[in-house]
Amino acid sequence: MGILNLTPDSFSDGGKFNNEISALKHAEKMLADGAEIIDIGPQSTRPNAEFLSSDEEIKRLGKIISSIKKEFPEALISLDTFYAETVKFGFNEGIDIVNDISGGQFDSEMFRTVAETRLPYILMHVNPSYETMHDKIKFQDITLSVNQYFSEKTAELLSRGVKDIILDPGFGFGKTVDDLMKMIDEVQYLGFQKFPLLIGISRKSFIYKPLGKSPSDINEETQKLHLKVLKKDAKILRVHDVAEARKTVEIFQNPGKLNH
Repeated sequence: MGILNLTPDSFSDGGKFNNEISALKHAEKMLADGAEIIDIGPQSTRPNAEFLSSDEEIKRLGKIISSIKKEFPEALISLDTFYAETVKFGFNEGIDIVNDISGGQFDSEMFRTVAETRLPYILMHVNPSYETMHDKIKFQDITLSVNQYFSEKTAELLSRGVKDIILDPGFGFGKTVDDLMKMIDEVQYLGFQKFPLLIGISRKSFIYKPLGKSPSDINEETQKLHLKVLKKDAKILRVHDVAEARKTVEIFQNPGKLNH
């Protein structure tokens, strides 16, 4: 899954892709580099980011979704939003997946809307509100807490008829570095392997800050972690550096081809 940020305040690519022509070009490059899903985000959810309404998200999206679908019909498009109204707009424009960082907690209409669209839904673990999503919580057992959350939320989604669920443990959202590293070590236990697991660790601060590096300077370390989670049954990698992640996937799929 390649990340297409449409945000002028995005923490890692600085809003380079926030108009239709550059967004199309970047989508084309990511698909050429081996992305199968393009994750379009009209709103940054990094700490201290500008908060946008659904109307502002829709305005920022414009015709980008339908343009990418027209130009690259083979591409799957996920829409990164926590608003039901933005999901409705995206559905009409042709999205394939809803990627909701809020687990339905920031908009009470989200689960109902996803059920109506019948689209696959990415359920992320996060604190209960927009204001607290980056507050560091002291978990007694992070894996147990994430699994309790997944268990409750998937039961609600299934009861509404949402069957295509992808789980995202929410790396970089309200968790300590120790908890994040523990989650990587215990990826195989997250979600009880009932649903496919998406891992989004690309350019996250828990990797680069302890190393004293910048977000774009940790590719080697990130790919080692990507390989580790793939071996522990992760199914989707959400990444900025598609070509590098693709190589990691190929190494995972064909370990014998790796030249030491």
